[in-house]
Amino acid sequence: MKNLNVIAVAALTALTITSCKNEAKDNAQKNVDHYVAFVDSVNNLDAAERTANWEAIASEYDVKKTAADSAVVVLGDEAKTEKVNESNAKYDGVKAAAEADAKAKAEAAAATTAPAGGGLADTLFGPGVVVGDDMKFAWVNKDNILSVYQKFYETFDANKDGYSRQDLDKIKAWYEALDARKNTVEKEGLSSSDNGKIASLKLKFAPKFKWERLTAKGEENDKAKKAAN
Repeated sequence: MKNLNVIAVAALTALTITSCKNEAKDNAQKNVDHYVAFVDSVNNLDAAERTANWEAIASEYDVKKTAADSAVVVLGDEAKTEKVNESNAKYDGVKAAAEADAKAKAEAAAATTAPAGGGLADTLFGPGVVVGDDMKFAWVNKDNILSVYQKFYETFDANKDGYSRQDLDKIKAWYEALDARKNTVEKEGLSSSDNGKIASLKLKFAPKFKWERLTAKGEENDKAKKAAN
């Protein structure tokens, strides 16, 4: 009887292990399929929609890419690995296009608002850091970019009630230029820790800046109406 019990336990254990392996492979296959489908959907977006939603796209991509990388290890299937690699290359092309578009928009905004160094720029970035209408931000690197975002956000948050509509236009142009520079810095070894902290600052900045722009526009319209009367 004891031998029968041992055999039964062994059989049940083997069945459980087999079931777990099958489930792991099924999940891995799903993760590969989800990743490939996601990259295809991003590739099919028009350029304007892709650029407008790029932060959300990039964030979701990181999650799905990590899952797909783990999945190919579990599957051990050369065809699946190649499929993931093809999607990697496809996404890299889309990312390059989105970054180029974002940079072009930042430069266009800079040309429109023509922000100059000094004054407002000094408060946001530090004395003499932004010179003239230079929007390349070459002085920002992987080691200082977190502190640049931190100072920019804290300064804006402390003074947001006092900015004019013109000030906010300049702040928007500088912020977009800083974001464009971040895309380059990421390739130069920006740590995931600093990248995560920057993402948190951006999440806090976005709604506050949007609100200030809306209220500034409303105040501007009110002044125009009063002047007309």
